[in-house]
Amino acid sequence: MLSEIYKKMKTFIARLNVSFFVFLHNVSYRGIGRWISIAHDGAHPKHEIMKYYQFFVDHVADGDLVIDVGCGQGITAYHVSHKSDSVVGIDISLRNIRIAQKRWSADNLTFVVADALTYKPSRRFDKIILSNVLEHIKERVAFLQQLHMLSDVILLRVPLITRDWLAMYKREQGLEYRLDPTHYIEYTLDSLQEELRQSGWAPREYSVQWGELWGVIISEEVCRQPV
Repeated sequence: MLSEIYKKMKTFIARLNVSFFVFLHNVSYRGIGRWISIAHDGAHPKHEIMKYYQFFVDHVADGDLVIDVGCGQGITAYHVSHKSDSVVGIDISLRNIRIAQKRWSADNLTFVVADALTYKPSRRFDKIILSNVLEHIKERVAFLQQLHMLSDVILLRVPLITRDWLAMYKREQGLEYRLDPTHYIEYTLDSLQEELRQSGWAPREYSVQWGELWGVIISEEVCRQPV
């Protein structure tokens, strides 16, 4: 009897400790991100360590017209502008756009304050860049459907919950598992493919890098066209 009580108490205390250390893990991760940016004059070193922007550069062609939806502070749009004919970076944050305009400059690069859900450009584009944006959208299927008006190709980067075992464990235990509390989702391959299917898109190629999925997504209408 006493051994059973002891076992239950031990399990209860262990679970309390897990919750506490998960809380510390989440707070420290976000705190490191915040302070490391300040320590590097507002430029997070992850951009140069991951070099994720090179994926987008590698998948645009000379002469492409590109729109970077949710461009943030403009690093990807700037690097892509070296190769493409024209790049428009849009972001809902006036602060982000002002930083991008101050930090990056090229004759073929434009930054605009705009909401991707209501933005109405005067032309279509060869490629859409969607870099760590989709997970911040609540109505993602409707958003993806709307992107058909902009282009037939999306260059996509999204976070994966399968990045490590701890993220999966946190979610299974009902604990906070997101890298960013503003994320509505962190994907598995299956959940991403289902959203793409519902919205009329299909993955043409993808790879997993740094716990993220980087992929080339094309309209199903293009897939159905004869070669």
